[in-house]
Amino acid sequence: MHTHGAIGTADPAATDPAAEIRAAGLKVTAPRLAVLTGLTDSAHATAEQLFDTVSAGLPGTSLQAVYGVLNAFTTAGLVRRIEPAGSAALFERRVGDNHHHLICTGCRSVTDVECVVGEAPCLTPGDSAGFIVQTAEVTFWGLCPDCQAHAADAPTDIP
Repeated sequence: MHTHGAIGTADPAATDPAAEIRAAGLKVTAPRLAVLTGLTDSAHATAEQLFDTVSAGLPGTSLQAVYGVLNAFTTAGLVRRIEPAGSAALFERRVGDNHHHLICTGCRSVTDVECVVGEAPCLTPGDSAGFIVQTAEVTFWGLCPDCQAHAADAPTDIP
């Protein structure tokens, strides 16, 4: 799956994974460094994809350990977990800006899209039922340009 979206930050800790982990109040470990680096290299990744990346450099690492690291990072606010319908959870480093996502129904590529309208939380429900709305998650589904081109080039079965 190809992904798009960069981390747009001037925070010096963002360029030093160990400093970023410490700043979040977590102990720096080899699996944590490897997972954070893996997420830097892939804007939207599943735990399984990260495990494949991490296990190459840390053969003793388990998938469960990667899930544990991702859970700690999500709780600490270092990563964001998104759960597109019908897909495994995806993790990304771009946090705190309430951006949204475009997901291709063909190849499942994920692209970040800026806030839809106005200031966070971007959308205001017609009736908040007494809730104080803090964030809004919007997922747009459609065909990416590559899948559109492939569909246009595909032969049809019509005689």
